[in-house]
Amino acid sequence: MLFDPLDLRGVTLRNRIVVSPMCQYSSEDGFANDWHFVHLGTRAVGGAGLVFTEASAVTPEGRISPQDLGIWKDEHVSELSRIVRFIDAQGAAAGMQLAHAGRKASTQQPWAGNRALSVAEGGFRPILAPSAVPFRPEDPAPEALDAGGIARIVKAFGDAAERALGAGFRVLEIHAAHGYLLHEFLSPLANHRSDAHGGSFENRIRALLEVTREVRARWPERLPLFVRISATDWAAGGWDIEQSVELARRLSKEGVDLIDCSSGGMVPGVKIPAGPGYQAPFAERIRREAGIKTGAVGLIRSADQAEHVLRSGQADVVILARQLLREPYWPLAAAKQLGAQVRWPPQYDRARD
Repeated sequence: MLFDPLDLRGVTLRNRIVVSPMCQYSSEDGFANDWHFVHLGTRAVGGAGLVFTEASAVTPEGRISPQDLGIWKDEHVSELSRIVRFIDAQGAAAGMQLAHAGRKASTQQPWAGNRALSVAEGGFRPILAPSAVPFRPEDPAPEALDAGGIARIVKAFGDAAERALGAGFRVLEIHAAHGYLLHEFLSPLANHRSDAHGGSFENRIRALLEVTREVRARWPERLPLFVRISATDWAAGGWDIEQSVELARRLSKEGVDLIDCSSGGMVPGVKIPAGPGYQAPFAERIRREAGIKTGAVGLIRSADQAEHVLRSGQADVVILARQLLREPYWPLAAAKQLGAQVRWPPQYDRARD
C-alpha cells in the first residue's frame, strides 16, 4: 500500500510518501540556493513520491524569517526550475507550498532564538494579520488588514501559483495551518474582525476560499492542489475538528484534491498530546466525513506505522518531516522492510542488499 502509486488529476505519484514542507531558513532575498538543491534533491533520490519545498512566501513581508524561501518575484523562478528538473529526473514529483506568515512574520531563525525582529535588526514591516493581536505579548502588534490588503494578498497567491507553474512544479499546497495568516483568519483566537472576513464560520473561512479560488483559477486543471490546515488549535474557543470537516467539504467543491492534516500553532503555551501518529485521527475523520483525500502527518517514523495509516483508511498519503531529516533514504529502507519492489538509483543499486 505504501508503495502503490497514487493518481491525482494528471499527476501520478510513484508511492504514498510525501516530503513535508520543512523551513530551512537558508535563503537570501527569497532565492533558492545550493542548500535547497541538495536538501530537496536528496529526498527525491531517497525515493519519496512527492517532494515539497518549504513554506514559500508570496510577498516579502509574508516570510516567517528574512531567510525564508520566496516566490514573490519572477527572478525566483530560475533557481527553483533547476531544483524541479533534478527532482523530476529522479522519478519524484516536485511540489511547492505557498505561504504568508501573517502575525508570525519577521522572526529570527529558530537556532538564533526565534525572537521577533525589528527593522533595525534585519526584520521587515508591515506585519499583517486579520486583527491587531500579536502572537506573543512581547511581539509587535500586527496591522489589521483592510479589504484592499486582503485582495492584494489573494492576488499575490495567484501570482505565485503562476510562477510555480513556470518553474515546473506539478503540485501546489496552500498553507493555512500553524498560526500563519490564513489560519489566523480561520481561528477566533486571532480573528476578532466584525466585517465580512470575521465573526461567523462563513466569514472566517472566506479569505481561504478566496485564495483557493484565485490559485485554482490560475493553476491548470490537470495539476493537483492541496491545502494544509491545523485541524485543531488545541485551545478552548479556537478552531476545531468539527469546523475542519466542514471546511474540507467546502474546499473539495473549490477544486482542492487533498487536505494535509496538521494541528496547532495558533497560540503559544498549549499542551499538545504528541505521540506517534497523534494527528492521523484528524486525517481519518476528515477523509471519512468530508469525502476528500487526506494526508497524515506527525511523528510517523516506521514503515509498519506508515503502512498501517494507509491500510486502515486513515489517510491516502503519509507526510514525513523529521524522519526524512534523519534518514533521507528512508523510503528505500521502508520498501526493503515491507518487501516492495522499487527502483533504486543505479548509482546506489550496489547497496541494495
